[in-house]
Amino acid sequence: MTGFVLGTQGLESMSEAELLAAADLCAETARQAEVGLLRIAYQWAVVHAPGRLDPTESAKPGREKARQLGGPGTPEVCEFAAAELGLRIGRTTYAAAQLMADALDLRHRHPELWRRVETGEVRASYARHVCAKTRELTVEQAAYVDRAVAQSADGRIPWSRFEVLVEAKVAQADPEAARSREEAASEATFARKLRQQGNGMGTFMVRADLPTIDQVEAAVSALAATLVEEIDDEDQRRVQAVRMLVTPTDEPAASVDDLAPQVHLYLHAYAGPDATGVARLEGHGPVTEAWVTRVLGPRGRFKVMPVIDLAGQAPVDSYEIPDRHRQAVHLMTPADTFPFASSLSRKQQVDHTVPFDEGGESGVGNYGPMTQTHHRIKTHGPMEVRQPFPGIYVWRDRHGAFYLVDHTGTRRVRRPDLSCELYRGPVIELALAS
Repeated sequence: MTGFVLGTQGLESMSEAELLAAADLCAETARQAEVGLLRIAYQWAVVHAPGRLDPTESAKPGREKARQLGGPGTPEVCEFAAAELGLRIGRTTYAAAQLMADALDLRHRHPELWRRVETGEVRASYARHVCAKTRELTVEQAAYVDRAVAQSADGRIPWSRFEVLVEAKVAQADPEAARSREEAASEATFARKLRQQGNGMGTFMVRADLPTIDQVEAAVSALAATLVEEIDDEDQRRVQAVRMLVTPTDEPAASVDDLAPQVHLYLHAYAGPDATGVARLEGHGPVTEAWVTRVLGPRGRFKVMPVIDLAGQAPVDSYEIPDRHRQAVHLMTPADTFPFASSLSRKQQVDHTVPFDEGGESGVGNYGPMTQTHHRIKTHGPMEVRQPFPGIYVWRDRHGAFYLVDHTGTRRVRRPDLSCELYRGPVIELALAS
């Protein structure tokens, strides 16, 4: 919609395609404004360099002093500058200072992210999140995170998954600091009743290591499942299950671990020259190998699984999907394959990209994990999908927009010629380059 300005044309008269085009234009305008604000914040920091301060005045109590807003390697700034900027843009002094800090970090510590922000490939919010999480790292460590996350910072993965990615790369950049944070967190355990909340209700909170919390969750869920016929409401069943767990019996358990059923944690560890000492715990995020030794080692039973040959999964002549296929699909495509989806659950439904009753085979290359909602949209809604190569999904909405989904996330394919070719199943590299 060339020249569209919100408010100059009645939205009621627009078609669906025009409304989506207007939304696209507004979103792009907002993204460009965020980039412009970062540029202004950086220049505001430049013109408020410490050189403009009078050293004699600055030495007096309460006077304006030079302050390093960004991380190591960024220049100092006059500390009162943030207040003035904050007033003009309607934000607190703290928020303005964080904006200036992020702008400084992007210019001096995250050149790859800043390049992609300036070209419109990366949203400012994603880049600023990286700056906030790496502020205490050295210049070299920040540069490592910059290179590691810049490709995925363009919105191809949803926010929740991007947060986990950044957390992992920060831990890999400084494993010693990550280990210190884990050790400090392990000491902050508690189980206590919180303050009275009124209306006869209260809260009891437990903070402990992940295996303990998973055991509590599994025990409550298992006991609550036995109360389905007695109690209709799920939350009431779970509260009753907790009450039953803490009720004394004549035959106490031999140990605390006997109170809870076994739970399975999936830990992905890496070996070889590129190993960093940081593993991935499904459903939780990155952990150091020291955490695995300290927390899981004393009570965990480890089963080492071989690397699965994803390409060697022979298809089957049935609609039902074998467990070996489900495992292969999860390793190749752990996330929901719907564009910009965030679910990483192992309990997702595995869809036949080409329906089985329309000739689609039950084999790797024709599967796609999805949540129930996304599965319903794919099956009964206005979205279509093709899988030209195993693990590569090309979606098309009813207005002709194309989205490419793979293990790195989602990207909008904006060139119609490449979109149509990719949808029929051809040269992936061209689409990625575009």
